Amino acid sequence: MNIDHLVTMANQIGDFFKSYPDQEKAKEEIANHLKKFWAPPMRSQIKDHLEKKQGKGLELIVADAIKKHL
Repeated sequence: MNIDHLVTMANQIGDFFKSYPDQEKAKEEIANHLKKFWAPPMRSQIKDHLEKKQGKGLELIVADAIKKHL
């Protein structure tokens, strides 16, 4: 899948959860959503993007969620 599309989708998920008062819980929920609804190759691709491209385009909360919980 196109990485730009994955970044956009991940950021949309992050936009939903970032309104949580507890930001650590928000990060857990972002990662849980990715685990639950994204296919393993999609998760692998976004993790590779974070490692190789420093998560270019990812919102900070999404990048943190991936680093810590995915």
